[in-house]
Amino acid sequence: MSEIEKEFSDTLTIPPPEEELHHPMEQYLRMERLPHIWCSTCGIGTVITAFISGLQKSELDPKKVAIVSGIGCSGRAAGYLRLDSFHSTHGRAIPFATGLALGNPELKVVVISGDGDLVAIGGNHLIHNARRNINMTIICINNFNYAMTGGQAGPTTPLEANASTAPYGCYEFPFNLPYLAESSGAVYVARWTALHIRRLTNAIAEALLKPGFSFIEVVCPCTTLYARRNRLGDGLDLMRFYHDNAIIQHGADTREVDISFQERITVGKFIDKEKPTFLEQRDQYLKSKLGDQFVPYKGPDDGH
Repeated sequence: MSEIEKEFSDTLTIPPPEEELHHPMEQYLRMERLPHIWCSTCGIGTVITAFISGLQKSELDPKKVAIVSGIGCSGRAAGYLRLDSFHSTHGRAIPFATGLALGNPELKVVVISGDGDLVAIGGNHLIHNARRNINMTIICINNFNYAMTGGQAGPTTPLEANASTAPYGCYEFPFNLPYLAESSGAVYVARWTALHIRRLTNAIAEALLKPGFSFIEVVCPCTTLYARRNRLGDGLDLMRFYHDNAIIQHGADTREVDISFQERITVGKFIDKEKPTFLEQRDQYLKSKLGDQFVPYKGPDDGH
């Protein structure tokens, strides 16, 4: 101790050790796997934040929520969320999620994956699960290309947009995802951008509490490949574009919400309707045929 410290030792106060700081969402994240692999200004992290906030707002028991992801940048979501999670093979996130939803009806199953994984190789599963109204929520992160494998054109790449497999611009007609989901049978359909974090959070909370097949498209920036190839600027430039060009139109006719290259984007909650879920429809039908002989399956702990 120095002479000055000795002289004033009676008046010196030693501050208490700082309390260990924790991230407010730490209980929902596998902190041991961070930092994540996503590029700077990628919007996927924002979507994960909105999902956690939406889950908290829904007040669902996290122990009864399962996350399934496929292959691709967005497919990493399951690995970073501290919930029951499954990282499936390419295009097969939805059938794995179906097994969870039917095997344990008490679970709320959520699929978080990309446009290529869910709508290209996984498109068949998407339309049939919507048709059956399986009880699950799909969050489709749409960045308009196969970002993890080199920026190839995909099922949502807008006409004229540049991609590694379309160096002169894409000439294939893209899917209109809300229209695809609605026409296949989804009971809840919404679209937001990674800029609309509060509205996306509310949509996720609504979708989680909605019985049946709910679908949320999130238009998401990919600055490393899509934006660079199309000379769209950095992540902030893309957020400005969303701010200036996203038009909120709840209840819009999904046939009219196509996304064209660098043009206005219609966002909002388009569909919110009631319809029996797959299990409700099955139980009602079999009960009408078998009467008291039919015993509905309630889950792994119902004794059957």
